[in-house]
Amino acid sequence: MDAAGQIPPHTRLLPMRRTEAGALSPIESLHPAWNATVSLLFRPFDRRRWIGLSLVCLFLGGGTSTAAFQWGFGALPSDLHTSELLLRIRLAMAQHASLMVLAVIASLGLVLGLIYARCVLRFVLIDAVLNQEVAVGAAWKNLKSYGRSYFLWLLGVVGAVLLTVFGAAIASLRYLALLREVDHPWWAAALLIVTELVAVILIGLTIAVVITLTDDLVAPVMYADKISLSAAWRIVGKIARRDHGAFVLYLVLRFAVGMGISIAVLFVLFPLLMGISAGGLVTAALGLLTLRAVGLAWVWNPWTISLAAVALGIFTSLLFALLSVVGMPGQVYLQNYGVRFIASRVPSLQALCRTTADSRRWR
Repeated sequence: MDAAGQIPPHTRLLPMRRTEAGALSPIESLHPAWNATVSLLFRPFDRRRWIGLSLVCLFLGGGTSTAAFQWGFGALPSDLHTSELLLRIRLAMAQHASLMVLAVIASLGLVLGLIYARCVLRFVLIDAVLNQEVAVGAAWKNLKSYGRSYFLWLLGVVGAVLLTVFGAAIASLRYLALLREVDHPWWAAALLIVTELVAVILIGLTIAVVITLTDDLVAPVMYADKISLSAAWRIVGKIARRDHGAFVLYLVLRFAVGMGISIAVLFVLFPLLMGISAGGLVTAALGLLTLRAVGLAWVWNPWTISLAAVALGIFTSLLFALLSVVGMPGQVYLQNYGVRFIASRVPSLQALCRTTADSRRWR
């Protein structure tokens, strides 16, 4: 009873309301993402669809690297004399500076080409997730402008960060030299080095978070609204400021789910990779033993180098194919997770999801 001698009304506990009306929470987005992934991959099961998605996810980081698979030239039989071959290659490049320049240019071109392919194929995967169909060639042709925009933005961001870190490293080295000249205490230099290491780690984590948000949330908005990457970032940023708690929880769950998928893929890949690598080594050893049995020896010449390159290419292709096929479902699910989460907050993207669901229901 209160001071007036009356019984106070019963207090009702109301559930917490979402900031965005009708928006899915990060936890609620897990189930629709699962349903969409199962529908794309298994209803019905299509071999061509799996091959196309595996090819796409290979460039997006499909598969999980594992320390269990340690393939290197040192693992080859000693009769191949690979160390001698590598030494000859290094000596030839040292004697011809033009070869070193060409190697650097080729490596840089390969890296930039892979990054560009990754940016375009990100939108190809989004197109497959939203339309529940895989048409890599047509999607690449129609969406390469979005990928080019993403590619240029990514180069600008990463380039600016690298230049900043490089400048800070040069400045810190000069400051360390000055500390040695004026005989400052040792802990001052140690504190500076530790601070730099912490800053590098934080910068790396920040870049990882930004790229993850761009892949998961910003790129789907860009695809749905047909706008530039900066405009899509403004839309997502405005939504994140209004519902920052949900976005923080999304990041936590996103990395937790990604870690769980990586562990699951690792358990699947471990015996497969061990079996394939052991098979490759056994095949190479049997080939050398066969040559020795008939009185021949392995000698490096243009023919044997070409044969070894072809064999290594086939072996590497099999490994990449295995990595992409095993890791592809996880990549598709993570993309679906981001799409379902942000679609409940962006009407145009939600309309695409509903249209696809309706079309699948009427088939």
